[in-house]
Amino acid sequence: MTPAARLAAAIEILDQVIAAARDGGAAADTIIQRYFSTRRYAGSKDRRAVLDMVFAVIRSLGERPANGRAAVIGHARSADPALLALFGGSAGHAPPALVHGEPAASPGLAPVWLERMLIERFGDDAQRQARALLERAPLDVRVNSLKATRDAVLADHPDWQLLPATAHGLRLPAGTNVEALPDHAAGWIEVQDEGSQIAAAALAARPGETVVDLCAGAGGKTLALAADMAGPRAGGGRLIACDTDRARLSQLPPRSARAGAAVETRLLNPGAEAGALADLIGQCDAVLIDAPCSGSGTWRRNPESRWRLTPDRLARLVATQGRLIALGTSLLKPGGRLVYIVCSLLPAEGEAQLAAVPGLAGWTTRLLTPADQGCDGFFIAQSSRL
Repeated sequence: MTPAARLAAAIEILDQVIAAARDGGAAADTIIQRYFSTRRYAGSKDRRAVLDMVFAVIRSLGERPANGRAAVIGHARSADPALLALFGGSAGHAPPALVHGEPAASPGLAPVWLERMLIERFGDDAQRQARALLERAPLDVRVNSLKATRDAVLADHPDWQLLPATAHGLRLPAGTNVEALPDHAAGWIEVQDEGSQIAAAALAARPGETVVDLCAGAGGKTLALAADMAGPRAGGGRLIACDTDRARLSQLPPRSARAGAAVETRLLNPGAEAGALADLIGQCDAVLIDAPCSGSGTWRRNPESRWRLTPDRLARLVATQGRLIALGTSLLKPGGRLVYIVCSLLPAEGEAQLAAVPGLAGWTTRLLTPADQGCDGFFIAQSSRL
């Protein structure tokens, strides 16, 4: 592919990404994968160049653009002027020539209404924090202590870096294909961001306890809890992973088998979760609530998610979070521990959720950000049942 053809491909992909962000469609990386699956003529260098171009454009624009062409023109004018020379070129498959006065997207860190929320959170530091949210994310893994030790894994991979803020975390070179490693096949490591590891560890799950992961998804944090419990069966404990998403929850059994962890799963009905958990009311030692959220702390990984969020969608997420905190509290026995986490830096999903939760002893909170800790952004709140 010529440079102009790569640009045309990026514009076509961006059209799809923008439509998906508006209509709740697939993520950008999925769209890119599908695009090239039907274009076998594109080599690995072409695919990498187009992917890098698409994500550079997405990261540079705060508001959702009208279309891919306007997105590229706006990005080119603010950050990469050389791209402008590729429009209307004589080489085949070049995008049409530029027209005077045609629309161009404006650069920015986030939609204006979200920028206001970041300023509410960070004040004068908001610009620095927002820029870090749009940098490329590192690749971290958690060593599964049910099967291996961090020192042993690190000895086999001297180019991996220790993550001292975690008990089992390592940072890998960018581009490492983790799933192709023997360590992964053997269940020694799981891909998990440093911040996610810190959040899961906050619950301090112990052998012999009854622990519920209320929003388990595909089970990344569940497996971390299982390792902290030193194997629920061996310790006489019980670990229950719950979610309303059948597809995501179905990924957990094979993952837990590979990790050597014993985990129960329960599929919940959205809005009627309590019915499937009635036998656990007042019986649990610890509950983790990794609540559905805006994902603003993970913009490094999914920068187009800034274009998906709306005030109405945020309001619905906030309502769900409050309901899940109340449900999680009801599962606890007296003295039981609750940890509420969101991969979000928006105050509406953080401190505002803790203002009026009956039955809890008060909250201890922690904020993780890419700018300060170098991991994904997380709000972590801990409390206990009175």
